[in-house]
Amino acid sequence: MRKITTIMAAAALSLGLAACGASPGERAVSGGLLGAGTGAAIGSLSGNAGTGALIGAGVGAVGGAVTAPARY
Repeated sequence: MRKITTIMAAAALSLGLAACGASPGERAVSGGLLGAGTGAAIGSLSGNAGTGALIGAGVGAVGGAVTAPARY
């Protein structure tokens, strides 16, 4: 149960930070990087930072690619 909670928290944080960039490619890259960092941090708490980073990077990249750019 703790592992699922950790993965879901990484996914939520990655998606929340994914829309940083003007084009879908920029958002995918920044979302992937932010997701990898977040996933590694959360994954280290559960004992596997590498897996957390991979999951976070994938979720962040997809989330960044499908989000709309910020409008100010």
